Amino acid sequence: MKQKTRIEILQRLQAHIKDPTTELVYHSPFELLIAVLLSAQATDVSVNKATKPLFAIANTPETILALGLDTLKGYIKTIGLYNSKAANIMKTCQILITEHASEVPEDFNHLVALPGVGRKTANVVLNTAFGWPTIAVDTHIFRVCNRTGFAPGKNVEVVEDKLLKVVPDEYKIDCHHWFILHGRYTCIARKPRCGACVIEDLCEFKDKVYPE
Repeated sequence: MKQKTRIEILQRLQAHIKDPTTELVYHSPFELLIAVLLSAQATDVSVNKATKPLFAIANTPETILALGLDTLKGYIKTIGLYNSKAANIMKTCQILITEHASEVPEDFNHLVALPGVGRKTANVVLNTAFGWPTIAVDTHIFRVCNRTGFAPGKNVEVVEDKLLKVVPDEYKIDCHHWFILHGRYTCIARKPRCGACVIEDLCEFKDKVYPE
């Protein structure tokens, strides 16, 4: 794909998606970190349903630890992989207290050192909580970038590296959210809504789907 086409795609998504931010509900970097940890293989809607009552009584490392593992599991049991996620959250809270003065570190290497935190989670926190020009690549973004030809790659790290190279600096803050929302509501996995797509004519996908 030519760079001129990429910029046109970004401009159209910018005009179309007026509020490019996460759909996870949070009020602090710590709440966002926990929400993103829980969102792996789960929908934002399901995470928000679980975190609303949880954060109402425990939204700091200390208060989460005070709940205890079993009580925490009770709050997040509707979310997939809740046993391992609860264990990681408890370990993460302890590390935040002992090593980071109970604050979420604004540092990629410190973030990925936390239990359950990978590249995607770290980049989401840095971008959304701290305003870094990072581009986290999840399944939606991976699909959109490969399907459209915007930044194809065999794995998420290759796609992330390509995006960081081809996305101009002025678009990097919002690029993650544009692509994830586009992938969630328009360029969906099984039956993309090509007829309602604002970048349909710029997309290189050969098997486009249109309503009958």
